[in-house]
Amino acid sequence: MPFDLHDAAQGHDAALDRALAAIPPAWPLAATVAVNPFLGQVGEDFATAAARLARVGGIATTMPREWFAARIAQGAITEADLAAALEAAPLAHRPESLEALHAALARPRPAPRALPTVAELVAEITGTDWPGIIADRLGAFAASWFDAGQALWPVQHRGALYASWRATALRDLTPEILGLPGFCAHVAATPAGAAAATARALATLGVPAAARETLLHGLLMTLGGWAQLARQRGFEAELEGRTDPTLAELLAARLVWEEALFAAHAEALAPRWAEVLDAHAAPVTAGAEEALDAILQDAADRAGQRALAAKLAAAPAAPAETRPVLQAAFCIDVRSEVMRRALESLDAGIRTQGFAGFFGLPVAHRAFASDVVENRLPVLLRPGLRSCTAVEGEVPARIGARAKRAWGRFSQAAVSSFAFVEAAGLLHAGGLLRDALGLKHTAKAEPPPRLPESLTPEARIATAEAVLRAMSMTEGFAPLVLLLGHGAEVTNNPHASALHCGACGGHRGDVSARLLALLLNDKAVRAGLAARGIAVPADTLFLAGLHDTTGDRVTLYAADHGPHPALAQAEAWLARAGALARAERALRLPRAPGGEALSARSTDWAETRPEWGLAGCQAFIAAPRALTAGRDLGGRVFLHDYDWRRDAGFGVLELILTAPVVVASWISLQYHGSVVAPEAFGGGNKLLHNVTGGVGVVEGNGGTLRVGLPWQSVHDGEALAHEPLRLTVCIAAPRAEIGAILDRHPGVRALFTNGWLHLFALEEDGQAWRFGAEGSWRAAF
Repeated sequence: MPFDLHDAAQGHDAALDRALAAIPPAWPLAATVAVNPFLGQVGEDFATAAARLARVGGIATTMPREWFAARIAQGAITEADLAAALEAAPLAHRPESLEALHAALARPRPAPRALPTVAELVAEITGTDWPGIIADRLGAFAASWFDAGQALWPVQHRGALYASWRATALRDLTPEILGLPGFCAHVAATPAGAAAATARALATLGVPAAARETLLHGLLMTLGGWAQLARQRGFEAELEGRTDPTLAELLAARLVWEEALFAAHAEALAPRWAEVLDAHAAPVTAGAEEALDAILQDAADRAGQRALAAKLAAAPAAPAETRPVLQAAFCIDVRSEVMRRALESLDAGIRTQGFAGFFGLPVAHRAFASDVVENRLPVLLRPGLRSCTAVEGEVPARIGARAKRAWGRFSQAAVSSFAFVEAAGLLHAGGLLRDALGLKHTAKAEPPPRLPESLTPEARIATAEAVLRAMSMTEGFAPLVLLLGHGAEVTNNPHASALHCGACGGHRGDVSARLLALLLNDKAVRAGLAARGIAVPADTLFLAGLHDTTGDRVTLYAADHGPHPALAQAEAWLARAGALARAERALRLPRAPGGEALSARSTDWAETRPEWGLAGCQAFIAAPRALTAGRDLGGRVFLHDYDWRRDAGFGVLELILTAPVVVASWISLQYHGSVVAPEAFGGGNKLLHNVTGGVGVVEGNGGTLRVGLPWQSVHDGEALAHEPLRLTVCIAAPRAEIGAILDRHPGVRALFTNGWLHLFALEEDGQAWRFGAEGSWRAAF
């Protein structure tokens, strides 16, 4: 099929749309959330996606063969694991026997190599690093165009991204100085619109229809994090039923570079470029290498599942029938597993629960004296509630905050910054000295947030009921119920928001917890809940708190409510539990002499590993706490309390599978991608990072934006801190109901049938059932 210049110019190119959708989104530093870097490939199976990513980016989706061989030699992966993985693998390219698998494993995997771009081919011909030059020039432009307030002299936006780039490139003599004469004239001759420029470039390059998708995908991969940041704008727009052209326009700019280089070297490029186009036109299929890697990954996953099953196999402790003395609801984040276990060990009357950290409140929040609205909910959801922090005397406070921000901008502005340092630099000496010595600065707690008065009493009651039923918390309330969000107290860390709550959009979880506590303590809401079958005792107080995951210390917002007789004992238990959790976590962190040293790491400017975040995450379990209580799960499991017998109609189960499970998969696969393909999906080396545009980091003074997790977040300097296993999802619910929900949500079902996640159904008799690639259930062990 020939290239249709008119249709492409009008934006009717399906191959272009698929290439754009293949890029995962990335959120700015202010609200970083974990993203599955393979998001655009989940519609195809794991091995086929590996073949695709090898073609477009030279990317591996699994560890090197040596890693698997070492784990087999250590006994971590057994012959039984290999045999089970081999039996479950598709027939195509599957080794004939275990002996053949071992023989194939002994051969090194050929390093995946992306098909070359025009820039790479011209670099081979001329000896000039054109890929590096393009990354530098487009990176410099993108850093200014996406700037979120960092630039001292911001770029002038001329409408959409492509128009702004074109205006900049018309005056950029760097390409001509470095060996591409006439580049500015070439840009001037390009169409003014991105779609038409893309169409012309593809026609000039002679790209046939069959080659367009992976060729364009490959060009987008060369843009690194800039493409993902642009894709985030489109992703957000799609959730709202809109479209956004930013990524397509960035791709158009990249194509103009390809077109200019091709025009300058067409004769020398022709034979090799024809081969590249033929390779792009070939169907993407998994070969023997991808099939073997998928089997080895499955064997490693099964080894991890076997170890998890052994921990869960012990007879569960019988829950006490008496009223609990304390309940504490934590976010399902794997870091809470250690703290929950420590807290429960202190008294038989303590119960903990796990629930998504935004506590079921889809809130868009405006902080005190701020005009910035923060979406404190998973990025897959849209806010349905508006909250703010407003108190008496807010107008003077807002004026003060504005003045402070203006003073900060003045101190950094292009004209005044040097004079400011000369005149007022010493005024900051005290703060610099305090921070350099790691001395704590106690910030005053923000006043409690509040929901809008327009939220009707009926809506408040309905919201409270929905949250409590989703938490499987409808009876047996303790006198004191803690609702604990989480955040990480760190300094000098551009990726600080990545350590906060993913369920809260990369923010701390304090706002959601405080809003829910206020809602559940409301007398009118309590009366409405009683009428709906949820009777909360009159002496029960819901109290919000914030779990600092760096130092395992909990701050309770007691001032939000009146005094409570159980508060002092609860604070004492939390302090003891924190000490136990710190002692356990210190064993994993490098240069941590003991648990009490962990808090100091959060204020150390030079500390690249203040905590491990969610490194090591392996499984997601939605079940009654009795199934996991007392088991040491090593801070590797997302624990969501769920009792299917209280879930009439299985609406909560559907919510769990379509929201928390998907968010957990994004987290797990982000860690996986950052380990197996750090050059493409990792954040690079923290020691080389510079914040650019206030939106991300680059290594050095420019170039490609780095997204994903920095190497120090997944490696301790000697060995990996994260074992790259695909997430194992365990649901204690009837198989038929799980299957019915997956049938209604094919996108979620594909995560399991295509091998991106594993799914198990846990039955009351202890039997576990595995959901297979063909969509059927079979006994797991």
